[in-house]
Amino acid sequence: MNLKKSFAFGFITLFSLSLAACGNGGSTDDSGSKSADGKPSGEQVFRVNVLQEMPSADLSLATDTISFTALNNVYEGIYRLDLDNNPIPAGAAEKAEVSEDGTVYKIKLNEDAKWSDGKPVKAEDYVYGWQRTVDPATASEYAYLYESVKNGAAVNAGEVDKSDLGIKAVGDYELEITLEKATPYFDYLLAFPSFFPQRQDIVEKYGKEYAANSDNAVYNGPFVLADFDGPGTDTEWSYKKNDQYWDADTVKLDEVKTNVVKESPTSYNLFQDGQVDDIILTGELAQQAANDPQLVIQKEASTQYIELNQIDDSSPFKNENLRKAISYSIDRKSLVENILGDGSVEPKGLVPADMSKSPDGKVDFAEAAGDKIEYDKEKAKEYWEKAKKELNIDSLNFDILSSDADSSKKTVEYVQGAIQENLDGVKVTVSPVPFSVRLDRSSKGDFDTVIGGWGADYADPSSFLDLFQTGVSYNRGRYSNPEYDKYVQAASTTDANDPEKRWDDMVNAEKTIMGDMGVIPLYQKAEARLRAEKVKDVGFHPAGAQFDYKWTYISE
Repeated sequence: MNLKKSFAFGFITLFSLSLAACGNGGSTDDSGSKSADGKPSGEQVFRVNVLQEMPSADLSLATDTISFTALNNVYEGIYRLDLDNNPIPAGAAEKAEVSEDGTVYKIKLNEDAKWSDGKPVKAEDYVYGWQRTVDPATASEYAYLYESVKNGAAVNAGEVDKSDLGIKAVGDYELEITLEKATPYFDYLLAFPSFFPQRQDIVEKYGKEYAANSDNAVYNGPFVLADFDGPGTDTEWSYKKNDQYWDADTVKLDEVKTNVVKESPTSYNLFQDGQVDDIILTGELAQQAANDPQLVIQKEASTQYIELNQIDDSSPFKNENLRKAISYSIDRKSLVENILGDGSVEPKGLVPADMSKSPDGKVDFAEAAGDKIEYDKEKAKEYWEKAKKELNIDSLNFDILSSDADSSKKTVEYVQGAIQENLDGVKVTVSPVPFSVRLDRSSKGDFDTVIGGWGADYADPSSFLDLFQTGVSYNRGRYSNPEYDKYVQAASTTDANDPEKRWDDMVNAEKTIMGDMGVIPLYQKAEARLRAEKVKDVGFHPAGAQFDYKWTYISE
């Protein structure tokens, strides 16, 4: 590596959370791709069912797993995660040269990289893409990820011009990136869609209609987006091989066809009929497929949780005892085993288990922070009685907002029943809505409580802990605790270069929010999938954009 200093990632090392049965094995070749036994044969078309519509195809506006998977396959950044989840050069010609203090990255770009219209990918495209995402006029919810970049927070706050962001083009094919402080996980950000390049002429040509459909954009990834008619509504789209891609010889698939099918039984029947190659299973179907050689269990760095609307001071959910009563009333073991049955596990806290370890590599973060999640009917009743007295109420009615995918509906109905059974006087309604609607209502604060979740953008506890600071846009319920904010800020500023202190800060932050039950974790997510045995080398990333099809192929 061309590094003046190579930072040890310590506790941000990615673990192999994917427990894959068939389809993803093999050794790793020089490009970072695992080569499974066999060679490409037959029609190179991969057919995938997903649970939700794609909310956005705009790199600056996307926030969800469906969109990020799409963007990760049709675009490419400075780095790309390989099949072992390591950042490798992609838009860059080689690994970055990093200054001794870890704050300056000099990057030579891959001069063979092209856009799908044949124009070269230049340094100015990265500069423009980064500036557009951080520009407050864009209103990107992921702009906060740029706070590690010099002036990132100030630009997003409108305090300085976007031209002051710490990225500049040094000629056509060299970038210099300056950080506010050393950021141990920055290589992973360089492989994340929010940091990919964008073409200014294309964005300006289409204006508000940029990326509104697959024709209103250009792409620099292994594939191009096709047949996408609009965010939040279209149920069919595809990724077609990009003949302008610099590494097109590595790409074996001609097309990935994506269909939205929300009901597991429907997907299952399509799989059995050979009409689709990759589906998600939930509940009884997942349990029934336990011995199927085509079953793939993928444990994710993702936590599903309930957020409670604490925006208004008069909200009953400002009451800590009420939040704890709700949490104690939920039997998560029964939820993951009897309702989901897809390999998901009980959470230990907000930050997922098996994602990050202590600086000495010996202790998992979830273990260090302690297990504060449990089911206890008596404690649920005890805290409910305390809450009633403090709130001066005898009963409570509230609604739970959720997505309308099969697993989401089963989860929200189970939680509804558990709360009503264990907390006398509490009446719960549920509102399952399309994914894009749930995101929109969550962002606007239009809910009593909402079941959502988070998948790590990079393998570090801060990917979760940063979310719930006071005033952060992803803190949908507006939980606020100055002590929590203090710990999270210390981890990213004064203690950023001290691994032990930073670790302690983050552990204390986790203990604080879980002590408050500021959000209520439900389960650590896993996906049970049936994947045809003919499908090889599907890239799965527990943290970051979920799937990568660059190395995937069909072997009949």
